[in-house]
Amino acid sequence: MNYFVTGATGFIGKFLVGELLQHADAQIHVLVRPGSQDKFEALQERFGEAGQRLIAVHGDVTEPGLISDAERAKLKGKLDHVFHLAAVYDMNMDDATGNRINNEGTRNVVEFVNGIDGPVRLHHVSSVAVAGGDFVGRFTEDMFDEGQRLTHPYFRTKFESEKIVREECKAPFRIYRPGAVVGSSETGEMDKIDGPYYFFKTVQKLSHSVPKWLPLLGVDGGKVPIAPVDYVAKAIDHIAHKTGLDGKCFCLIQSHSPSVGELMQVIMEAAHGPQFVRSLEVPPIPPQVKEIGTRVAGAIPAVIKKRVSSAIGIPVSVLGYVVNRAVFDDKETRKALKGSGIQCPDIRTYCDKLWQYWELYLDLDTKLPQGATQRLAGKVAVVTGASSGIGFVVAKKLAAAGTKVILVARTREKLEQTRGIIEKAGGEAHVYPCDLNDIKAIDGCAQAILRDFGHVDILINNAGRSIRRGVMESTTRFHDFERTMQLNYFGAVRMILAFLPSMTQRKRGQIINISSIGVLANAARFSAYVASKAALDAFSRCLSAEVRHFNVHVTAIYMPLVRTPMIAPTKIYDYVPTWSPDKAGDTVMKAILDKPKSIATPLGTAAAVSYALWPKLNDYILNKGFHLFPSSSAAKGRKEGAKPTLEQVVFANLFKGEHF
Repeated sequence: MNYFVTGATGFIGKFLVGELLQHADAQIHVLVRPGSQDKFEALQERFGEAGQRLIAVHGDVTEPGLISDAERAKLKGKLDHVFHLAAVYDMNMDDATGNRINNEGTRNVVEFVNGIDGPVRLHHVSSVAVAGGDFVGRFTEDMFDEGQRLTHPYFRTKFESEKIVREECKAPFRIYRPGAVVGSSETGEMDKIDGPYYFFKTVQKLSHSVPKWLPLLGVDGGKVPIAPVDYVAKAIDHIAHKTGLDGKCFCLIQSHSPSVGELMQVIMEAAHGPQFVRSLEVPPIPPQVKEIGTRVAGAIPAVIKKRVSSAIGIPVSVLGYVVNRAVFDDKETRKALKGSGIQCPDIRTYCDKLWQYWELYLDLDTKLPQGATQRLAGKVAVVTGASSGIGFVVAKKLAAAGTKVILVARTREKLEQTRGIIEKAGGEAHVYPCDLNDIKAIDGCAQAILRDFGHVDILINNAGRSIRRGVMESTTRFHDFERTMQLNYFGAVRMILAFLPSMTQRKRGQIINISSIGVLANAARFSAYVASKAALDAFSRCLSAEVRHFNVHVTAIYMPLVRTPMIAPTKIYDYVPTWSPDKAGDTVMKAILDKPKSIATPLGTAAAVSYALWPKLNDYILNKGFHLFPSSSAAKGRKEGAKPTLEQVVFANLFKGEHF
């Protein structure tokens, strides 16, 4: 089977190529624009050995003829299927760009297909955008020109390009209309901020600043025709190879599309944020008002529109989806896929994967303190526990400031992911896997770093293990204390001892230990964790007095509760006030730049003072918390993940950031 694919290196294209390669006899000819050879080679590499069945055909959809006469002669009579995916999707696009790529590009592909001998079939990837931005009612797969308004360049050109296929293609064709395509339902992979992703940053800020127990009022809005990219690719591949479907159109969406309000709630749940207890229905905008709005918007200079989009973090045109009144039908698609096992999954089943991928790979905006780049560029910093949580955020911030970041953690694969993320953002990072429970492994890791870099300017001991269990429940679990002390204390000390000689010899260096508010507040149920952090704290205070004349600074950060993977198993923490990883990262950056002896929250400082002055009162308060927040949900007959009581909410907010 011989295929020809335009837009193969694009997001949907990559996944479709992956599906086509599943056909053992597939030879896939990929249209490669001048200057995009590197993207084609990356596509080959993506599929390993199977990628060798990808054949580059140099050309451009915007050029008449598409490819050279010589290339066309090679393909004549040999192609079975042509998949046309090349298009521009940008809600801020202008008319000229849309006309050149979406319309003329499609016309050039149609003419190419018309000139290829043999039983070739064209598969045109259109969009639900053909319905326009203000269509009201059900838009079925057999509907096309319903007199809909097409005021936006994207809507207009997707409609016109589909019309070109319908009216000008002489070969058999099939049309596919994906909805808002999001990342893979299996891995979360996505290539850019688009569609629902524009709202992710706002959701993240809400999830970090608003307690989960506080209900929110949302907006219901219109339906969002959503679909994950892996479903879109599988559906196109299956339908393309099925007989008797020529001339038909297939809508690729979740059958029961969520409303804007429902989608926002699903995203908020993935972000561990509060719930929307009620949604307001947005009334439809009268056509006359829309017409006036369109004229006014058209009169606004492009630079002003860009500034507005930048300010709200969302393209102005995307806000139209909030009041979208179209409901798309995928009846023909479901009929064509019947018996294949392929169906569009519900966003609720995979949104957590989308969120995790976005936070790791797409949320690349990194805020830096003033002067960070000037003071940190070129320095060498070691970050332990760098593959997630606080360490991951700190590594990104240091790299953004021009620091050479040494990533240390146990799993190489996760460290490589972190390095890839940092390099994508333009930073420099180096991977040194190490099991920090193993003293010999720490020595080997430190020696390798010193051999490769000569010295370390900044050591951030961030890796840690937390155990939440009462002492009376640990009388037969001495290993809990041993393994916590091994990682949190001995591992950190061993790392310090490895780099300290070169720091003192160079007469400059910095050691930052991520401690805990529990050391100041003596948190109940955290005896193993707090003891290990307190031991490191005591060691560091003694060390600081010994190395001050060498210009080596030691800082302890008594971090409050931070929403990281380490606290995820304790479900009650979903409802108590926590710091965001970004705020924790900013605190570490402040420590690096200001070099204080310690950093603590006001609550942590107050807890330390009150414990010194009124220890019995402290015990009384902490004992209340001990009974309010049991070791397990089952201990008080509560279901796992159940909402906290009013008493728990009040207590948690009085002692924000404390561990319970």
